[in-house]
Amino acid sequence: MVKIKEAFERALGEILARVSLSDGEDADHGNLRSIAVAYSGGLDSSALLHLAHDYSREHGISLHAFHVHHGLSGNADEWLRHCESQCERLGISFDVRHVAITKDNGKGIEEAARSRRYAALGEMCRTHQVSLLLTAHHQDDQAETVLLQLLRGAGVAGLSGMDASNTAAGLLGDPDLTLARPLLSVTRNDLESYAARREADHVEDESNADLRFSRNALRHQVLPLLAHHFPGFQERLARTARHAQFAQRLLDQLAQADWQICRDREHLDAGRLKCLDSDRISNLLRYWLGLHGLQMPSTAWLLQAQTQLLAARDDAQICIALADCEIRRYRNRIMLIHKSHLDADEVALPFAWRGETQIYVKEYGGTLQFSATELDGVDAVWLRGQQLQIRNYRGELRLKIATNRSTRSLKSHCQERSIPAWERKQMPLLFIGAELLFAAGVGTACKFLGEGPGQRIRITWESDRKDIAAAGA
Repeated sequence: MVKIKEAFERALGEILARVSLSDGEDADHGNLRSIAVAYSGGLDSSALLHLAHDYSREHGISLHAFHVHHGLSGNADEWLRHCESQCERLGISFDVRHVAITKDNGKGIEEAARSRRYAALGEMCRTHQVSLLLTAHHQDDQAETVLLQLLRGAGVAGLSGMDASNTAAGLLGDPDLTLARPLLSVTRNDLESYAARREADHVEDESNADLRFSRNALRHQVLPLLAHHFPGFQERLARTARHAQFAQRLLDQLAQADWQICRDREHLDAGRLKCLDSDRISNLLRYWLGLHGLQMPSTAWLLQAQTQLLAARDDAQICIALADCEIRRYRNRIMLIHKSHLDADEVALPFAWRGETQIYVKEYGGTLQFSATELDGVDAVWLRGQQLQIRNYRGELRLKIATNRSTRSLKSHCQERSIPAWERKQMPLLFIGAELLFAAGVGTACKFLGEGPGQRIRITWESDRKDIAAAGA
């Protein structure tokens, strides 16, 4: 029991040091005010709960236990009552979320339950202002994960298994929350012995014996044979995961360096990308997709994407589809466009300007900005008295933005500024009556600009969307 406690406290200390150093602070238990345990009521999370309970009492830290009620088992209500009673007995703050699992969402029941569970845990963390969530994943879980990834043909990232800690924003829904696994060096047998000594009551989830699930089949049918012929294989597979994690960190560092070379704002410069070899291009594309929180595609997909993006002629309209987005190339820029941003509904939004410096336009995901200027600005007093309207982009509309320049179509202006067609759909137009006053990304009609006495206003547009160019002037 002392061995497990020491392993838990050492691992948690390393996790806290890593989190503190990433925040630029000293590693100190005094900086940690509260922690939470993902508590299902099973053996693993029950052992973790007791370890965290002792630790929190010794260090004066508030402890929370968070339970997720899936409703998939007829015993779910009983498990909830068990968890509540155990936390009440130990004096631990307890909270629960009931979630409904959609079985026909295309992900499968395991993945759907996992996604909803972590989303609910993240919600409870935010409700109770807890930034560190502990889960009971142990060395046997790590070995299972590495084997499953190996059988799926995973690369270095997959063989890395589970990290001791990570932000997991895609799971918990908040980049400021840390998901920690302080039991990765502890075996399930060790946890069973610890739970027995502590008399930690726990429940049994009958779904853990269902061999239809790949992890259960591996756990009950394959791993016992490995344990018989290769005793202690779990620790060696965990060591393999650590080696893979080291290799992945080096790949990430290389990708970060290549990203700085090849980036064009949030996009990629195709000309610079061509200077890299195929392996580094694939590595950078994975990193770039990861920056957007997207699921990693296969190696075959990456190689095909390279061919389409870099081998096509310069004027080709390249579009590569992913589940939630598209990768497009426009001239020399490679852009990732979320599908929800590709089509804008036809909207006409009337409003009056009353002197605000900023007006957020939810329908377009951006902000109209009004700043004071001494040259070439719209008369502020005049603008206050006008009835304004925001409308969708229309390429055939014409706009003259300077007295020494000709009147041109918006399409022509956008082509000159290398604004691709799909971005134009999310760039609003500002009208006074039937006259076009301002076009985001292009500028203000020069007939409304002037100099001289009085307050002058410059209108600009700032998009919230990283895949849409911030436009103004």
